[in-house]
Amino acid sequence: MQDNSQQKDAKLGIGIDFGTSNSAAAVFDGERLTLVKLAAPASIMPSANYIDKQFVSAIGQTAINEYISGNRGRKVELSAQLLGEERTGAGGGESAMGGPGESDTGKVYGQAFTDGSLPGRLFRGTKRLLGNTLNDRIAIFDRSFRLVALVTPILVGIRKAIEGTIQRSAGHACIGHPVNFEGSGTGRNNIALERLAESYGHAGVTEQTFCPEPTAATISYLHNHPQSNDELVLTVDFGGGTLDFSVLRRKGSSFAVEATHGIALGGDKIDQVIFRQLVFPLLGRGERWRRVVDGSEVDTLFPFGEYEELLINWPISYMLNQNKYTAPAMQRMAQPDEAADKFKRLYDLIQQNYSYQVFEAIRAFKAELSLADSAVLDIPEIDIEVRLERWEFELMISDLLFELEQAITLVLDKAGVRPGDIDLVLRTGGSSLIPAVKDILENQFPFKVVEHDPFTSVAAGLAIADYYGYGDKSTSS
Repeated sequence: MQDNSQQKDAKLGIGIDFGTSNSAAAVFDGERLTLVKLAAPASIMPSANYIDKQFVSAIGQTAINEYISGNRGRKVELSAQLLGEERTGAGGGESAMGGPGESDTGKVYGQAFTDGSLPGRLFRGTKRLLGNTLNDRIAIFDRSFRLVALVTPILVGIRKAIEGTIQRSAGHACIGHPVNFEGSGTGRNNIALERLAESYGHAGVTEQTFCPEPTAATISYLHNHPQSNDELVLTVDFGGGTLDFSVLRRKGSSFAVEATHGIALGGDKIDQVIFRQLVFPLLGRGERWRRVVDGSEVDTLFPFGEYEELLINWPISYMLNQNKYTAPAMQRMAQPDEAADKFKRLYDLIQQNYSYQVFEAIRAFKAELSLADSAVLDIPEIDIEVRLERWEFELMISDLLFELEQAITLVLDKAGVRPGDIDLVLRTGGSSLIPAVKDILENQFPFKVVEHDPFTSVAAGLAIADYYGYGDKSTSS
C-alpha cells in the first residue's frame, strides 16, 4: 500500500504531440519512457474531430469512419441561407387596403452554402488553422465555433488516454509545436500558441510548457544516447503538415539551441501532388467534351479544373455530389469512347465519396515506394492500378525536394555554421522515410545521418523535457 502511494506521488513527465495529421503522447518517470496507446492498441491517433447535427463529437479514426459512412452515396442538398430582411420602400407606409405595407420588406438570402442533408462535419488538420490571424471562428450548422472548440475534444481524448495509462491526473504536460505555424502574418505564431494553450486548458491540461517539435525530437535522441563529447546536431523533422529544423549544440549533459527554422511543407502536400499527377488523368483531366448547346455542337476541354480543389481536400469532397458536378460527368461518361471509363471513375468517386480512400491508397503507395524501386497505386474502389518507378516519383516531387534543400541551407546560415561543422543529423517524421529525402541528407552530410523514431520521437522528447523542466512556460515563439 505504501509503495503504491509513493508511485502515485512520484514525479512524472508528460509529453503531447498534437500533429497536423496524427497525434502521439508519452510519459517518462526518470527511467522508463512509455508511449500512450491513444488508439488502443496503436499509439498513433488521427488528429480528427467529427461533429454531428446534434453537436456530438467523435475523435480519431472513429471520427473518420463516421464521416465516410455518413457521406457515402449521399446527395448534397444545398439551399439558400436566410440572412435577414431588407426594406425596399421608405417604411412606415400603408398598403392599398389600409394595412401595413408588407410589400416594403423582403427576405434576404445568402449564397447556397447550406447543405440540408449533411449529417456532420469532419475536421482534420485543424492545427493548420491555428495561425489564421483573420478569423477565429468556423460555422457548423447553425452555430459558430471558435477554433479552440474544434481542437479541445481531441486533446480531451488524449488526456483521458494518458490518465488511463498512468492511473492519475494528467493536468500538466510539455506541449509540442512547429517552429512556424502555417498561415501568413508576423503574429501567427503567437496567436497559434495562445489558441493552443487555451485548447489544452479547456481540455484539463492547465500546467503547460512548450517546446518546438524538432528540438523535442533531439532531446529524446540525446537522452537515449548519452555521451561526454561535444557535438553539433541538426534535426530534420519532416511530418504531415510542416518541415521543421533545429540546430542544437550538445556539451556533455547540457545543450543549447543554436537555431530553428520551419516551412509549410509536409507529407500531405506530397500526397496531393501524387493525386494530381497520377489520379487526375485517370478521372478525365485533359479530355475533350462534345455536346449540343442551343442547337449547335460544342467541343471543348472538360471543365475538370472545377473539380480539382474539392477532390484533393477530402474532408469537403462530398460537396461534389451536386447536380452541377455530377450531371457533366454523367453526360461525358455516356459518350461512346475510351475516355468514358475515366468519367465513370470520376462519377463513382463523387457519388460514393471515395476521396479519403484514394488518399489512404496514396499513403500506402508512398510507403511502398520507400522500400522498393517501384510500387503499384491500387485503388480498387474506382478500378485504378498504376505502377510507378521510384525515379518517376522523385521527378514528380522535385520542386518540393528543392524546397527542402533551400531550407537546410537557411537553418545552417541562421546558426552560423557550415555543413561540415555538423557532427550528427537526426532524420525524423513520416516523410523523412522517403528515399529521396534520405539521399539529400546523405549527400550533404555523408555518414552523419541517423533515423530517429519517425513517428514517436517528438512525443518522447516532450515527456523527457517535461520531466527535466526543459520546456518554455511562455506561449510566445
